[in-house]
Amino acid sequence: MSRNFPRKGELWQHFKGGIYTILCIAKHSETGEWLVIYERDGDICARPLDMFMSEVDHEKYPGVEQKYRFEKVSY
Repeated sequence: MSRNFPRKGELWQHFKGGIYTILCIAKHSETGEWLVIYERDGDICARPLDMFMSEVDHEKYPGVEQKYRFEKVSY
């Protein structure tokens, strides 16, 4: 199953519970790595796209039911 990449304005939930608004996808000017730029409660953060889309390490977090680190919120 293919997952859709985050898009501007979408809400995504972190596996620890926070809801984040996607601001944009950016390309690192030196490495070419794609980054997700997102916001929660006024804090603006960046995370590599690969990490953003990765699965939760269920060995490290055995009680987490969410499959992916971030999942799109559907309303």
